[in-house]
Amino acid sequence: MTVIALNRIRAWLNKRCGMHYPEKKQELLLQRLTRICEKQKFSSLVELANALDDVDLQELHSQVIDAASTNHTYFFREPQVLNYFRDIILPTLNSNDVRIWSAAASTGDEAYTIAMIATETKGIEWAKNNLSILGTDINKTVIAHAELAIYRQTAIEHTESTMLKCYFESAGEGQYRVNKQIRNLCTFRTMNLKTQPYPFTQSFDVVFCRNVLYYFDEAHQQEIIEQIYDVTKDGGWLLTSVTVTLRHLKTRWINVATGVYRKDLSYVHY
Repeated sequence: MTVIALNRIRAWLNKRCGMHYPEKKQELLLQRLTRICEKQKFSSLVELANALDDVDLQELHSQVIDAASTNHTYFFREPQVLNYFRDIILPTLNSNDVRIWSAAASTGDEAYTIAMIATETKGIEWAKNNLSILGTDINKTVIAHAELAIYRQTAIEHTESTMLKCYFESAGEGQYRVNKQIRNLCTFRTMNLKTQPYPFTQSFDVVFCRNVLYYFDEAHQQEIIEQIYDVTKDGGWLLTSVTVTLRHLKTRWINVATGVYRKDLSYVHY
């Protein structure tokens, strides 16, 4: 019965938010759902699966989605892509209204990392006057964490000491908080990438969509990257994980480097 109930919940997650949990991650999902059962005093996974059919139990729905989407993240993750952003993309962003979207922001590590790199490269005055970064995630809990901007040592262990001194302040008990200048560059909102069309009135110069596409099956991956294309400026950029390729998808994006895509055809191949 546990396997049947687990498959029902996996199907519910796929229908509700497009999330795809492969067999190899089944044990991880089971552990997270078991903790929800204990918290909610459900006697079995079957009872939890049945409860998800009740459209009025929105708080429970959110808890299951949050548990399924929780992912480990940290500052300055995957430097290969970040270095390309710093060295190749940032010099092209010369308008007075540069918009960047972190499409799977989790606890905000990525959005704040982008803000720090931009500030370090182009200066805080440029960033304050020209840059806005939006971070979105389906998980309300991690968005609240991102807005608080307080992190433990494990999140900043890949951050250079000079960056740590410049952009973080002590929050006590071995914790660090992103400083106000960097926090002011970032805004966070909850958003389901499956929900279409995307609710943006202005296009983005750069979209980071890293460490999230593997949550979705191929059909939803296709929809997401094409929706991102439609809300990106002409000549804009999409950055994925170095381990993620879009080759198996039919897409208008042009691959210019590992984990880096551009919207138009008139690019220089670096």
